[in-house]
Amino acid sequence: MATPKKGRNASAQSKPGRSLALILIAIVALTGGMFASGHTKPRLGIDLAGGTSITLRAVPEAGNEAAINKTNMDTAVSIMERRVNGLGVQEAEVQTQGRDNIIVNIPKGTNSEQARKQVGTTAKLYFRPVLATEVSGGGTASPSPSPTGSPSDQPSGKATDKPEATDKGSASPSASPTTQGRAVTDALKADATPSASASGGAKASPSASATGGAAGDDPSKLQEQYAKLDCTDEKTRSTVGDGVKASQSTLACGKNAQGQWQKYILGPAEVDGTDVDKAQAVLNTQTGAGWTVTMDFTGAGGKKFADVTGKLAQNQSPQNQFAIVLDGDVVSDPYVSQALTGGNAEISGNFNQQSAQELANMLSYGALPLTFKVDSMTTVTAALGGDQLQAGLIAGAIGLALVVIYLLAYYRGLSFIAILSLLVSAALTYTLMSLLGPAIGFALNLPAVCGAIVAIGITADSFIVYFERVRDEIREGRTLRPAVERAWPRARRTILVSDFVSFLAAAVLFIVTVGKVQGFAFTLGLTTLLDVVVVFLFTKPLLTLMARRPFFANGHKWSGLDPKSLGAQPPLRRTRRPSAPIETKEA
Repeated sequence: MATPKKGRNASAQSKPGRSLALILIAIVALTGGMFASGHTKPRLGIDLAGGTSITLRAVPEAGNEAAINKTNMDTAVSIMERRVNGLGVQEAEVQTQGRDNIIVNIPKGTNSEQARKQVGTTAKLYFRPVLATEVSGGGTASPSPSPTGSPSDQPSGKATDKPEATDKGSASPSASPTTQGRAVTDALKADATPSASASGGAKASPSASATGGAAGDDPSKLQEQYAKLDCTDEKTRSTVGDGVKASQSTLACGKNAQGQWQKYILGPAEVDGTDVDKAQAVLNTQTGAGWTVTMDFTGAGGKKFADVTGKLAQNQSPQNQFAIVLDGDVVSDPYVSQALTGGNAEISGNFNQQSAQELANMLSYGALPLTFKVDSMTTVTAALGGDQLQAGLIAGAIGLALVVIYLLAYYRGLSFIAILSLLVSAALTYTLMSLLGPAIGFALNLPAVCGAIVAIGITADSFIVYFERVRDEIREGRTLRPAVERAWPRARRTILVSDFVSFLAAAVLFIVTVGKVQGFAFTLGLTTLLDVVVVFLFTKPLLTLMARRPFFANGHKWSGLDPKSLGAQPPLRRTRRPSAPIETKEA
């Protein structure tokens, strides 16, 4: 029915303040969140803030060119991310580019030469016997006071990952701290223990690094550093074990099944990562073990693994465990019940598909037939980045000034609404970029600044589409208030189609590109979405309110809506239809 429809339209036109209040609340909330988080400025990328960009090229072993594939490259990226973050660099970016390149972007404040060495070398994977372990920052060491113990009842040929990490952190009831310390000391000194056999019983000279690394095979220094080790501290984790050779005992950190940081004393390496021929995640449905990780060893690796598991199986927890150590971090610490002599092993425990795949990838990377060569390393100084940022901001200011001049010259009073809309869009963009830095690691690089400048034109285009629809309605003879409402449906459809095309282009560009071009695509997509929000919740409601003001409603010559200057037709008026003549029947 016509009457309810008119009522709804009248109601919608009379409450534009709701939309304006909503977007005002959003701006206040985002601004408050920005100041509350302490991130009041967008995080700048390397090209603006300065830093180092390293390009690595994968080189396979001779005759194994197929090793350069997506799986191996993704695994390499994962390892390199662990390394650069180990340097205390939380904002580093590691990503593949093309088929055989990896780009590592490290912000300023990092030793570029150290970073190059960290990411440019092959990962070091070792299997080390566990001598002692406990939850870092609390808990009790759990070395067994007895050098021997009966093996637990586990299936043959398996090294089973302990399902409860808390068991590792509890001491044997009969073990006093003195006895525990003596057990670790005996394990370090005794030739019969697995830790002594790793390097044929050879003892390396103590070497305590300045950064808190382990003290080699000096038992007193090792236990002293173990007591002070705090794996919850990120800086400590990044340096623990520095300078320790594979033939030496060491300290290490790793996370247990509960997500707590665990600290370890580990014996010399018994098996090297290159002894692993293949590792993969497998869903074991036959025994009901769920997701497991299977390992196949080389001929020599199988013999070494059989020797170490045979010795470990004779001990009690935790000295019946071996730690899988990647780049100094313990990624798993399964225990064994008997010698594994088949040249393969299966690690089972509290795995899901993702965790099993991650461990399998790490094990595979230890034997990955890939090395990486540094193709280029570019250092951008903060001064150069500041100059680029200043140039980008100047370009943006010039573009914005030209848009404002055009709006003032062509739309006059309507330009007031357009400029306010641009300011609202700028406020939303700035606060979101500031918050997205710490939230998702978004960094404002130079291409992203270009995307924001392009967005100025996209946003202004939406205002122009709407304003021109309103002016078309006035040319047809309608007054301003009905013209604003009648123009909106057609303008809305055009704006949505235009913004959808821009957003689709940004999304495709973001997916198919890497590196800095993604910054341009992300910024373009974000500002395109904000354009829709601003037009719907600010520009349209504000124009509805302004249409009630005499300056705009009466078509002042400086309003931009003067009917005479627009060449408007005479106002539309309703005309009555002529009444039909009354016919009378003649008798």
